[in-house]
This record gives sequence, structure tokens and C-alpha cells, in this order.
Amino acid sequence: MTSVNAALAAAAFAPALAIGSFLNVVVARLPEKRSLVRPRSACPACGHELAWWENVPLLSYALLRGRCRGCSTPISLRYPLVELTTALLVAACFWRFGLSSDAFVASFFCAVLVALSAIDFERRILPDRIVLPSTVAVLAAQVALHPERTVEWVAAGLGASLFLFVALVAYPKGMGMGDVKLALLLGVMLGWEVSVGLMVGMLAALVLGVVLMARHGIAARKTAIPFGPFLAFGAIVALFWGEAILSAYLGRF
Repeated sequence: MTSVNAALAAAAFAPALAIGSFLNVVVARLPEKRSLVRPRSACPACGHELAWWENVPLLSYALLRGRCRGCSTPISLRYPLVELTTALLVAACFWRFGLSSDAFVASFFCAVLVALSAIDFERRILPDRIVLPSTVAVLAAQVALHPERTVEWVAAGLGASLFLFVALVAYPKGMGMGDVKLALLLGVMLGWEVSVGLMVGMLAALVLGVVLMARHGIAARKTAIPFGPFLAFGAIVALFWGEAILSAYLGRF
């Protein structure tokens, strides 16, 4: 089964790169409420419309050496990072879950997290236009695939969202309502393993905060750190290893 799943992961990699390329369009246009279809992709600096070969995921960035062919303006490293991260995560989903409906749901979930993380990193927002429809879609898929766990999906989503809402009330500068809504998505996807995702995400954010404090002192408090990418990181850890982590933790009691 492992060799079969490895072949599935390899086969999913190239299509997932194309998905990552589309996610870059979402990241650039959706927060500005622009069409995701028209006009064609162009350099934001000079307006140069990209030829087809300038839109090939990863390869075009390498061939262009990270610069616009029209004006030589540097192309954001976000483009290849989103493409590669999406491809690796989707491939990992098929490696982990095989050729199954769970793999497709997990791939969708990972793609959404990549897009939200990139948007939050660049703009400090988590758009409802992505978070809420994705939550509904994932919950519907989970209930359809695993109806016996319906209570778990709903309770985990509401519980995770309530947990971050309480944290928001206690420390309003630490996060926003977008993070609270994102926790709802994490819960309906991960079930009880969402607790692992939240803890890993919060610990990762804490580690970065400590590093910044060590390097910049009190001035680091003024540094705005988007929490969405950390929640996404924790969710990815929980998606692939959450059950084992939670079992190992509970087994100590």
C-alpha cells in the first residue's frame, strides 16, 4: 500500500502545482474583490501581460530568475512558495490517505489553508469569502463521508471557535475575529484532533515571539504577527499526526 500511495502522491504533484498557481491568483485578487478570471495575469509594476510560458508553476520563476520579463521588477517569492507548498501538501494527503474521498477533502482543506496563510501574511486579514464557504463545504463532506462522527465535527468546530473567542476577549491584540472563524473550519475538519492543531499553532507563535523579543527587545511588541499561518501550521500537523500525538498525550494519564 505504501508504494501505491507513493505513486499516487507523485501523480498528484504536478496537478497540485497548477492548483497552487491558481491560489496565487486568489491571494492577489480576492481580497481586492477583483475577478479571478479576467483580465489575464500581468506584472503589477508595468502591466506586462504574461505569456503562457511565464505562467508555468515553479519553472517560469526559475527561467525568469525571479524578475518580470518586461521591467525586471522582482517577482514576489510568494508565488513559487505557494505553488510548491500546495503541491507538497496535496501529494502528502494522497500519501497519507490513499486514493480516497478523505484525500480529496484533506487536499481541499490544505489548499484553503495555503491561500489563507498567504493572504493573512501579506494583508493581515482572513477573508470570510474563503473561510465561511470552506467551512460549510468541509463540514458537508465530513458528514457525508463519516455521518457517525457528525456530533464530533460540529462540537469540535464550535469548541475551537469558542476557545479562540475567549482568548480574543482576554487578549484582543493577539488575534482577530478572522482567527476565531478559522478555528471553526479547523474543528469541522480535524474533529477532536483540533486541540492538537490549536496547541501547536499557539506554541509556534509563542516561539517566534520569544525569538523576536530576544533579538529586538521591547520593540518587538510593536511587531504585528499574523496568527492565521500559525493556526494553519498547527492544523497541518494535526491532520497528519494529530491522532498519534493526542493518543500519546492521553496515554500518559
